[in-house]
Amino acid sequence: MSDLALSTEILTAIREVYGVSEGVVPLHVPVFDGNEKTYVIDTIDSTFVSSVGAYVGRLEEMMCKITGARHAIATVNGTTALQMAMILAGVKPGDMVVTQSLSFVATANAAAHAGAVTAFVDIDAATLGLCPKALRSFLETQAVQSDGGTHHRDSGRRIGAVVPMHTFGNPCDLDGLLTVCEEWNIPLIEDAAESLGSLYRGRPCGTFGLMGTVSFNGNKIVTTGGGGVILTNDSAIAKRAKHLTTTAKLPHAWRFTHDEIGYNFRMPNLNAALGCAQLEQLDRFVAFKRDLAARYHARFSDMGIEFVVEPPGTQSNYWLCAILLSDTTQRNAVLETTNAAGVMTRPVWDPVHQLEMYRHAPHGPMPVTSDIAARLVNIPSGFRPNAGF
Repeated sequence: MSDLALSTEILTAIREVYGVSEGVVPLHVPVFDGNEKTYVIDTIDSTFVSSVGAYVGRLEEMMCKITGARHAIATVNGTTALQMAMILAGVKPGDMVVTQSLSFVATANAAAHAGAVTAFVDIDAATLGLCPKALRSFLETQAVQSDGGTHHRDSGRRIGAVVPMHTFGNPCDLDGLLTVCEEWNIPLIEDAAESLGSLYRGRPCGTFGLMGTVSFNGNKIVTTGGGGVILTNDSAIAKRAKHLTTTAKLPHAWRFTHDEIGYNFRMPNLNAALGCAQLEQLDRFVAFKRDLAARYHARFSDMGIEFVVEPPGTQSNYWLCAILLSDTTQRNAVLETTNAAGVMTRPVWDPVHQLEMYRHAPHGPMPVTSDIAARLVNIPSGFRPNAGF
């Protein structure tokens, strides 16, 4: 079959499964058919639209209930949440943070904002997240342990954190990663930006490491417009997180006293109001996406096309569904055909270690990253009210 013929079949399959026979099919857009308007208007009427307001605390309480984390600290976006998590984990300027190259650039940018240098490790083909074996190999060949911690052998930089990212909502091999991190005495911080509602061995992603961070960007499964959250079970970390993200201001009825350099990273109440209404619908959103993924999986399996499925022992929120094609030429043909017809499909991100600003960063071999980046296509995955399935 020619690439054009296959692309046309894939276009037809997407429209059939997604239930939109003509017109534009977006990749992922937010749906506001719950209490969003009610809560946002309530916030406006209260005049408390910035970081002081009832909905900020309510959103944090909801996130604790949803994830089981003891503490949740709301921030202005997922990148600032991850940056702050690294700082709270003890990452200092000049340290090194190890993460995966197949990720949205914000993962590496958060480390750069914290003053760290990023090193990249390959992903696991089964999870599309950081590979424990590749991490172990990187540390065994490029790191050394001492009383002062684990250091990168060539540069002498202390490795301050390992940051796996749960790609498209599919959980990483957390057991394997935690084992390696414990052996090398390196904190693990989960970049759970895409995985709210996903479970690893029955437990929510973002609650396994020292901290986890979630994004509420407009394209995520739940949105606050722009926002994020830090999850942790450590009370001391949570207290310091709230202090630092609120410009390190000491509590007082009228005085403005700050005891260190802080960050203006707290989520505005207006955004939190939107997020509370969205979080009320999380189970509904996840159920739809899992049903959609099952339908896609069945349809593409019949066509002999590989659909990216959740790893064993996990439950993915299927934030973005994806297929894997035979090569880059076939991938590009599918992208051109579908987008020309108004069906929005996208390739995965360019591997971060290939971007200009990270091109000279240390990294291990990247065979799986290169292979997946050349063949993967994300397909329409957004929630559709009244879709009939």
